Amino acid sequence: MAHLLGAEALHLEYPTRVIFDSVTVGIDEGDRIGIVGRNGDGKSTLLSLLSGRIEPDAGRVTRRRGVTLGMLDQADTVDSSLTVAQAVVGDLDEHEWAGDAKIRDVIGGLLGDVDWNAVIGTLSGGQRRRVALAALLVGDWDVIFLDEPTNHLDVEGIAWLAQHLKKRWPAGSGGLAVVTHDRWFLDEVSTDTWEVHDRIIEPFEGGYAAYILQRVERDRMANVMESKRQNLMKKELAWLRRGAPARTAKPKFRIAAAEELIADEPPIRDTVSLTQMATARLGKDVVDILDVSVSFGDKLVLEGVEWRIAPGERTGILGVNGAGKSTLLGLVTGAVQPTTGRVKHGKTVKIATLTQQLAELEDVQNDRVSEVIGRYRTSYVAGGKELTPGQLLERLGFTSAQLMTPVKDLSGGQKRRLQLLLILLDEPNVLILDEPTNDLDTDMLAALEDLLDSFPGTLLVVSHDRYLLERVTDQQYAVLDHRFRHLPGGLEQYLTLRKQGAGSADARARDRGPGGTSSSLPPAGSDAAGGASGTGAAAASGAGKPALAGAELRAAEKERSSLERRINKLTGQIDTLHHRIAEFDQSDYVGLGALTTELQTLETQIAEYETRWLELSELLD
Repeated sequence: MAHLLGAEALHLEYPTRVIFDSVTVGIDEGDRIGIVGRNGDGKSTLLSLLSGRIEPDAGRVTRRRGVTLGMLDQADTVDSSLTVAQAVVGDLDEHEWAGDAKIRDVIGGLLGDVDWNAVIGTLSGGQRRRVALAALLVGDWDVIFLDEPTNHLDVEGIAWLAQHLKKRWPAGSGGLAVVTHDRWFLDEVSTDTWEVHDRIIEPFEGGYAAYILQRVERDRMANVMESKRQNLMKKELAWLRRGAPARTAKPKFRIAAAEELIADEPPIRDTVSLTQMATARLGKDVVDILDVSVSFGDKLVLEGVEWRIAPGERTGILGVNGAGKSTLLGLVTGAVQPTTGRVKHGKTVKIATLTQQLAELEDVQNDRVSEVIGRYRTSYVAGGKELTPGQLLERLGFTSAQLMTPVKDLSGGQKRRLQLLLILLDEPNVLILDEPTNDLDTDMLAALEDLLDSFPGTLLVVSHDRYLLERVTDQQYAVLDHRFRHLPGGLEQYLTLRKQGAGSADARARDRGPGGTSSSLPPAGSDAAGGASGTGAAAASGAGKPALAGAELRAAEKERSSLERRINKLTGQIDTLHHRIAEFDQSDYVGLGALTTELQTLETQIAEYETRWLELSELLD
């Protein structure tokens, strides 16, 4: 495997602290490296050192002759006076770039909603970021460094970027290093993980799931991590193994050892107890949105929304920017009034929203953290244990010294965590999180999720971070074509629907079979698509639900039974293959690659069967 670039004995320090001390790393052809670590430990600095943006105090960075390197910074580096076209393709004539499939793919994947002739200075921050990413990706690079590339991308954009990077270079060629807090993205694109901590870089095989497995084992064997952090990682591992087993296909060591670590680990959430506590605090009525439409002037935003929010419901909400997610949440909070229909709030409902603007901290900027939390409750119950605000802050990564820091001097991530704590201490029974992952590293995201696991109320989350949505919510909905639609197939179903143009009139027409009966999923405008009433679901009257009878009904039931048998059979094959991979010679990369390819094929097949099973269940049930 040819060497692309490397760093030898790097040392870098600033007046207040040492960032790296005698660090040696390298990137070879075919490497896809995800870089994780706490905020401020040097992840972005590492990329700057390897790319030559900054020089180390000692040591050296070498690059193979002729190797080209492109980098996406966190900072906005696009010339504001250029047009989008000039920034992305330069002076190339249209017939030149339009004839390049790669350039067309990048433009379609990132800039589909951006005016090609717009001046950069007139664009929003998110659009400028996507232009910068597109300008990088249209180039031919041997090595690409990406610093938080998923910022300002929605779920579709993140999925597109992952697929683009996976097929950008032939197997065994090119090099990628990416810094991101998006753990799903790390798992999709990374074959190796570097953890930056305590002045060093520690390598791990595999993506985020494999990194968690190895990190728990490392912490257990070396006993170098305090018990609280170790238990948190074990809890994260338990979810990875139980809730998303396909994520662990990449580890190159025995899975049996990991299973022993979580044998006694309880489920991440005691759903029954949390629902009982939520019902006791909220009663049976939370918020009912009944046949609601919302328009602003002549612009229709939401239409025919039915959503009966239940006590203890944990729902993730998806949709492209501008689809109406914020308007929907405004209906829940009462900030938005319906144009037609009505919204009914329970008498005991107390709603709190974790916004992106940090409004809760505006009046306490000059106060110390200890003074701010001292004005709230002296204790809070989390996970069945009574904790002081200081102990909660510790769980969210604050040290004792930081309690004496003025709020205005906290980092962005620290302010975000303090904001959440103040909201929780106010004891709402309905918590709305609007893009809660901003400014948080992967460790702090795990701590946030751990805290949310014990929240005894209704949780509504809007986020482009699919890992977070799958981790803390039990179901997902989407705003599509002004409608509110249940996604029994989760985020994968949402991406599939978006690719199919779901929500448009053409898509609904395509979905209908002979006689107007839906041939697969119910149309987006139907009540069945909008969800079903009851615990955690949008209400459905059943009037618009496709009816199957006679031969159609028997055929659908027969197909669903057949799918169940196939899914059970494939599940057994996947389990067997996992054991084969675990026991296989780990130095035989060719053999491991063949087994991994076989495993991916089986997992793709079972995902297709499960999607079809869900479609049939929607029609039959």
